[in-house]
Amino acid sequence: MYLCFWFCSHIGEYAATRLLTLKHNTMKKLLTLAVCLFSVTALCAQTQIIAHRGYHATKNSVRNSLSALVNAQDAGYFGSECDINETADGVLVVVHGPMHEKYRVQETDFATLRSQTLANGEILPTLEEYLTQAKKNTATKLIIEIKDHNTPSRETRVVKNVLKMVKQFKLVNDVEYIAFRQHVCDELVKWGPKGIKVAYLNGTLTPEYCKDLGYTGIDYSFKVMQANPQWIKQSHNLGLTVNIWTVNKPEDIKWCIDHKADYITSDNPAEVARQLGL
Repeated sequence: MYLCFWFCSHIGEYAATRLLTLKHNTMKKLLTLAVCLFSVTALCAQTQIIAHRGYHATKNSVRNSLSALVNAQDAGYFGSECDINETADGVLVVVHGPMHEKYRVQETDFATLRSQTLANGEILPTLEEYLTQAKKNTATKLIIEIKDHNTPSRETRVVKNVLKMVKQFKLVNDVEYIAFRQHVCDELVKWGPKGIKVAYLNGTLTPEYCKDLGYTGIDYSFKVMQANPQWIKQSHNLGLTVNIWTVNKPEDIKWCIDHKADYITSDNPAEVARQLGL
């Protein structure tokens, strides 16, 4: 009887100790997990940098050039923005427009435009060439702005051709889209894949309306957002992202960071990185 009692009491003591140890280990693991989750959440919540027309504020680079995209990738920025126009013969080119040198981009054939080099001597890049470079480093997302075109049908064709090319390059999850014209945004939502990220640029629609249209974010000028700071919180409550452009002055960059913008599009991404402590 005594032996049985001793055995049971020691087994009970061992079980209790083991249980406490397991609980302690479990608590340590849960605490570690919580710290990791907090760190990831904090990282995700930090304002991200988008280089406006690429990181061109470097030696021997210019806006919307291939070197500007490479520079943004090398710097590790979240995104590199570029502008897409369709030439008269249907080639998608990376240029802000409406002019390239003395030629109107959308009314001129590709060969003529290509013959006019950029200010640093690079050739005018095509979307295909840009996607080829984007694929080499997908850590930096490509932010494609589809420019206004002269007819709705042409805009629809451009949207479809851009989406098709991005899919061919298997970059569907690495490209986001922006546009000033609501019709372009609507067509991107209509024809794009599930989960496509589309943000409206023009600053004329409320976050609620953008949400109703199926957009995933607002991408408004600094002037518009400074006049409507409540739109940042409203957007976040709706699950929309907030990008602010084109923010170059140090005091304006600080305002965007303090107001918790998700993204800052800047010609001076190095200053944004400095203020973010990156």
